Amino acid sequence: MRILFIGAVAFSARALHELLAMQAEVVGVCTLRQAAFNADHADLTPIAEQACIPVCHAPDLHNPEVISWIHERKPDIIFCFGWSRLIRPSLLTLPRLGVIGFHPAALPANRGRHPLIWALVLGLTETASTFFFMDEGADSGDILSQVSVPIVPEDDAGRLYERITEVALEQIRDFVPRLANSSFRRQPQDGRFANVWRKRGAADGQIDWRMAAESIHNLVRGLTRPYVGAHFDHSGEEIKVWRTEVEPNVAMNLEPGKILAVDERGILIKAGIGGIRLLETAPKVALHVGSYL
Repeated sequence: MRILFIGAVAFSARALHELLAMQAEVVGVCTLRQAAFNADHADLTPIAEQACIPVCHAPDLHNPEVISWIHERKPDIIFCFGWSRLIRPSLLTLPRLGVIGFHPAALPANRGRHPLIWALVLGLTETASTFFFMDEGADSGDILSQVSVPIVPEDDAGRLYERITEVALEQIRDFVPRLANSSFRRQPQDGRFANVWRKRGAADGQIDWRMAAESIHNLVRGLTRPYVGAHFDHSGEEIKVWRTEVEPNVAMNLEPGKILAVDERGILIKAGIGGIRLLETAPKVALHVGSYL
């Protein structure tokens, strides 16, 4: 089974390595040299070149020259893992088995942008690793493989990213042979249970001390590395917050944003409900007990 691989993030690199370890027949790789909109961007060129696989750098997959290059590879299937753009019919219909996409959410729920971040920010306790046959919609095609992934309190973006990746690699090892021998199944999605998460902007990462401490903590763990980080402004400077913990036992009659303690455990700040302790910021910030943010 001839595979054309498209991807440009860290997960794409892990998946491509897995396919090569399986000795899958990868006949071409489309990737990006750089991508300002992906915090976890990865150029797959070195992996492909080491394996002597032809590479196409494709800022626009639908450029006629790119389509022609892909067509020349004669793929039976296209894997599109880590590509933040919709795929048009000219590419969807090119391989005989279609195009397989990846979405780290429990489709049909939670289609759309930033699924791992939103799951943490919203305080969800479960997500999923889903591979599906791409169509013209956003994450709406038939499901090929889906495995639930619990979200535990210790998870942050980096830890959850890694755990979902490990689950996804196991799925790849399972379904690639089934695609090759035509023993796979397609499960249509039920659109009645679908919702679409919107694109996040810089304002979504700004901490409002009137939020509950739990909500601030979820925001921080959802946006921590490899992503851009939650932030607040202090003396005209943007302060990134990378790690926090919730302190539930603080007085209710104190105003949000008040500095309650500064010690070896970090900076304790009154939130709308409870307290939030800043464990890691960049840059480090000097705050004084009794002052306000």
